Amino acid sequence: MRDVSQLDLIMEFFKNNPNRDIPHPEVVDWVVNEYKKRTGKVFRDPDRGIRSLHQKGHLQKIAKGVYKYDPNFVNLRNDLEDFTQSLKAKILERDNYKCVICGMGKKEGVELHIDHIKPKDLGGKASLENGQTLCSRHNFLKKNLKQTETGKKMFIQMLETAKDSNEIELVKFLEDVLSVYEKHNINGHIVWKK
Repeated sequence: MRDVSQLDLIMEFFKNNPNRDIPHPEVVDWVVNEYKKRTGKVFRDPDRGIRSLHQKGHLQKIAKGVYKYDPNFVNLRNDLEDFTQSLKAKILERDNYKCVICGMGKKEGVELHIDHIKPKDLGGKASLENGQTLCSRHNFLKKNLKQTETGKKMFIQMLETAKDSNEIELVKFLEDVLSVYEKHNINGHIVWKK
């Protein structure tokens, strides 16, 4: 078993399939299986790796969930800012070492991430004001969404859970919140079933 970088493995797949529009699942299936074969380890978040390579300019995004590697087109972006270690420490301290969404932290054994509130590839800077602490679960749910998109998706998810649990007051509250999204025409592309 030899160590291989997860990003290198994703790029290996794309370089072996140049100039082809490749749907996400095909890439994910291959890299997950290949990583397990080569290292004996589990590839935790291939989606994040693919997005990262696109954000850095190594891959072209053709459509939602479809990427392409064109050896003649590399648009490396040097304007994407990552948080420094000292800035990460300041954000963790400011947020009391807890996820700003669920309140879980290291004390509960939760892995914490520093997230760009406004995503990097939408021009979000690596600054104290644009940083937040998220647990791995909420960071994965947020993906590359804007803060309002993440919120709406979470309210929809909470609404479904509240309906399943027959929590009538909570259902009313969440429907009111989602109605405010509609009233102000915020994130209309994310649909909730009434």
